[in-house]
Amino acid sequence: MPLNRDAPLVARRHLEGAYFLLSFRHPDVARGARPGQFVMIKAGTAAELPLRRPFSIMSVDPVQETFTLFVKAIGAGSRALTQLEPGEAALCLGPLGRPFEPPPPAVEALMVAGGYGVSPFRMLAVELQRLGLRGRVFYGGRTALDLQEREPFAALGVPLHAATENGSLGHRGRVTEALEDYLDTRPGDVALYASGPDAMLHAVARIADRRGLRAQVSLDPWMGCGIGTCLGCVVPIQEADRPRPKLRVACTEGPVFDARTVVWAGEEISAARRQHLREVPA
Repeated sequence: MPLNRDAPLVARRHLEGAYFLLSFRHPDVARGARPGQFVMIKAGTAAELPLRRPFSIMSVDPVQETFTLFVKAIGAGSRALTQLEPGEAALCLGPLGRPFEPPPPAVEALMVAGGYGVSPFRMLAVELQRLGLRGRVFYGGRTALDLQEREPFAALGVPLHAATENGSLGHRGRVTEALEDYLDTRPGDVALYASGPDAMLHAVARIADRRGLRAQVSLDPWMGCGIGTCLGCVVPIQEADRPRPKLRVACTEGPVFDARTVVWAGEEISAARRQHLREVPA
């Protein structure tokens, strides 16, 4: 059950560029969050900047009762958060949303991240380690500056494949190209996990559909409340046996969805529905 608290800032670390790590004290998030869940948070408790912003939870420390966010200061809400001083409070509701589910035994989890979409995969990597499962990260961005916080994956023994559009780090090109290069040589069973820009998520979904792979994607529509009331974050979802898509609320029924059930921009039906129609006799 998500709980609303004034969460004091415990630590702030400025990384390169506009990126920050912000740690807040919120015992319920620290104890209850799972990979892929998020918080709705805003700096301070006053009426200014009335709407909270959603941020994926990067890591938790149940002993210290804290959680950490990976924030890029690009808007008024995120900039206000990064300007908090330790001890100052943020109004925080969480943990929220449907998390990623780990793969079955002997299946390698391939985590595909774009920019600060890497946030939920730190927790997922920890959960995979705890369950004795294997994971691998594919981390993409425009430049090397966008690929921060790579070291924690190495500490967990999780291989990381970097990709940058300008070639400043790792594969030159899109992260989905690096993913496909690996899939071309991967002999065993894999499952895909994706978090990042919509175009990247759609590309991962197409790869999964073409190769017959399981894929979970974390969608990032605009969110106003985080509890399914404002309906600002509805997304079209279509199960295989449904003739029409249904609008689902991403903040409570997601943000993680089976990629096969998402009706992506420019498409009329989901991959699950297309497969169902192919298999059903005319």
